[in-house]
Amino acid sequence: MKGLYCKLGETAADAKFVVRETNVPSALGSNQVKVQVKACALSPLDIKLHEDLKFQRDLVPVGREIVGIVLQVGPKVTFFQPDDEVVGILPLDTAMSGLCDAVVINEHHLVQKPEKLSWVEAAGAIRDGLRAYTALHTLARMASGHTLLVLDGASPFGVLAIQLAHYHGVKVLASALSSEDQKFLEQLRPSVARVIGVWDAKVDLVDSCLEETGGLGVDIVMDSGVRLHEEPEARCLLPYKHDIITLIGVGGHWVTTEQNLQLDPPDSRSLFLKAASLSFLNEEVWGASSARQGRYLHIMKDIVEKLSTGTLRPQLEDPVPLYDATVSMEMVQKNQVRKRLVIQL
Repeated sequence: MKGLYCKLGETAADAKFVVRETNVPSALGSNQVKVQVKACALSPLDIKLHEDLKFQRDLVPVGREIVGIVLQVGPKVTFFQPDDEVVGILPLDTAMSGLCDAVVINEHHLVQKPEKLSWVEAAGAIRDGLRAYTALHTLARMASGHTLLVLDGASPFGVLAIQLAHYHGVKVLASALSSEDQKFLEQLRPSVARVIGVWDAKVDLVDSCLEETGGLGVDIVMDSGVRLHEEPEARCLLPYKHDIITLIGVGGHWVTTEQNLQLDPPDSRSLFLKAASLSFLNEEVWGASSARQGRYLHIMKDIVEKLSTGTLRPQLEDPVPLYDATVSMEMVQKNQVRKRLVIQL
């Protein structure tokens, strides 16, 4: 069978996406499960992370968010049996692409898919849901009555974070990177308390947040990247770190996705005076320790349950067929689209 892989070059810009033949192991390990893939989501590939972890691969598997039907189980598998519908995320060190017809995965990376939940919604929301839970529950410790600022609220991750925060009684502010995003967020239900159109040069992010909070600042900020200096046009709508430090309130929490964030002594002093804290959002950390395995599965189970009841409602584009996967992944990696879903016919 064939799978989609990233062929690494000397730099991230040199990476190419290629289709390669893949062999599925015929014999399963004790806790392994063979899954027939029904749908797979394509998210941006963090090539630098793979390099840092030194996996030493020329071809990196692409497409890790999968949903499908259990075909076969290993001798010590206790959670699943053949014909179960499951959803999960292939581990970072997997050798298999989620675009294969079937994959072999440890049972501890899967959860049961509720019957009411569609293939597309399950695959499209599982990773962004995990990111939202990690950011809001694990890192920011959100609580009812908090005020949350979600930067780029119209992204797939931002939408689920907004809905999860609403569910827990949090007041939500969100930024929009375009007039289309602003219109979408203003129509979102449950509604966002304030949509801040940072695409409009007349709108100031800091002033808007302080005005909405009576000058107190927000309790939680979730960014989608930070502008460290003069950036290319693609990043010009990102906030400066000084903006975020200014709009965060006393005892507030900043959850960042900016891997190269650098705080100067005055930045640290400002955060110290506010007793504010900073966390880095990396959802891959759940696979770094077996001690986190139970909590990881609990989060995924809660995500699919909230998806099936409509508490979480992902905003997804129409899925594409398998033969469009290579082009779709190139568009995702270049940030021309935020996410793509591939269905197995």
